[in-house]
Amino acid sequence: MATPRDLVALARERSAAVRRAEADVMVIAYEWAVAHPAREDGADAAVFHSPVGFEPISGDGTPEVNEYAVAELGGALGLSTDAAKKLIGHALELAHRLPKLWARLTAGEVPVWRARLVAEATIHAYPALPAEGVAWIDSQVAPFIEKMGRAAIDRLIERAMKLYGLATAGDDDAPSDTRHVTIVGERDPFAQTMQVHAELDIADALDLEQAVAAGAAGLKAAGCEESLDVRRSLALGELARHQTALDLAGAGAGDSTVERTTARRVDLQLHFTANVEPDGSLSFGATGHLENRQRLVLLEQVRRWVGTSHTDVRILPVVDLNSSLATERYEPTDRLRRQVLLRDETCVFPHCTRPSRRCDVDHVVPFDHDATAEGRPQPGHTVTENLATLCRGHHRLKTHTGWRLDSPANGVFEWTSPHGQRFRRDRHGTTDLTPAAI
Repeated sequence: MATPRDLVALARERSAAVRRAEADVMVIAYEWAVAHPAREDGADAAVFHSPVGFEPISGDGTPEVNEYAVAELGGALGLSTDAAKKLIGHALELAHRLPKLWARLTAGEVPVWRARLVAEATIHAYPALPAEGVAWIDSQVAPFIEKMGRAAIDRLIERAMKLYGLATAGDDDAPSDTRHVTIVGERDPFAQTMQVHAELDIADALDLEQAVAAGAAGLKAAGCEESLDVRRSLALGELARHQTALDLAGAGAGDSTVERTTARRVDLQLHFTANVEPDGSLSFGATGHLENRQRLVLLEQVRRWVGTSHTDVRILPVVDLNSSLATERYEPTDRLRRQVLLRDETCVFPHCTRPSRRCDVDHVVPFDHDATAEGRPQPGHTVTENLATLCRGHHRLKTHTGWRLDSPANGVFEWTSPHGQRFRRDRHGTTDLTPAAI
């Protein structure tokens, strides 16, 4: 039996091996990027897409990478395509703009995650840091990176921006405006609450504080026995349903209720499991799906919503995910599209987690638009079993590259990459089918 000293020695040995392996993966990511350059015009360069445009995956002066090559490396590492882009971008940033830190990383002297923190900061600094600013950060960070955390790295970035004239008081491009409102939806799916984060102008924040306080007081006067924090959250919800804060602020001590003037819309996709009881009645499971956010919702909460006057509950038709729907047209019907979106839940490319409602519905076997006119059988019918949800990037990948998609069963998808990797994707996730000796 191993002694405590033996276990400590083994832990240190294995930790060093993990650090070495992670550094090797970074080197592989860099070499993969160099081996798959984008075209000279940059039309196929890998970028991060967002509602307001796109961001490069690494800083100015680093080589651009062919976007269609990223997914192959991601599949080999068990990463989503976006995660693989980030890995490659960090490797390029370190190798080309942070060479001192790259040298220590590849020597196995520093944890990869710390080096990637620096690369992420220099890639996305706004305004963008010039090459000399990044070089200054490299010289400051490389000798001490194993002792630095995120806060220390952020302070260095801020100092570099000041040193190189990017954050002066009179600079119109300085990142001074940090106002935002963020609704956080990616939490425990069973949670019955959502978080709201915001940063406001001082005047707006004070106005909101007064309105929420007045609303909480009005609710208390109307008989609400919840805690102050809960009443404040309820008051904020009321503000979202009113054009002004006056409806809540005017609720006085003599009012028996707080007037609600605007109904909120709640679309319910009711996937409750139904069982027939011995007496012939139906009983339902405790949870269903709230379609607006693809969240689980308790049956008890649905009953409360239905029982209130300020909630407009729309019950959507039941869709049987096991049935086969079809149309002769190329475009699926609304019901067929909804069935496929609910069945797949996300993009069905290996490791992709983009929600299906933000994806295209694509034919596994392509639809032949000329088949009917030319008297040939249609190879790619618009039918449940021949449809899959693909985010726009992976839709392009399937269309324009050597990735091959097959569907051996309804809702099951098998992918083969240009280099022979194989993956099975279903609603439970991704399974790597690649032979060990590829």
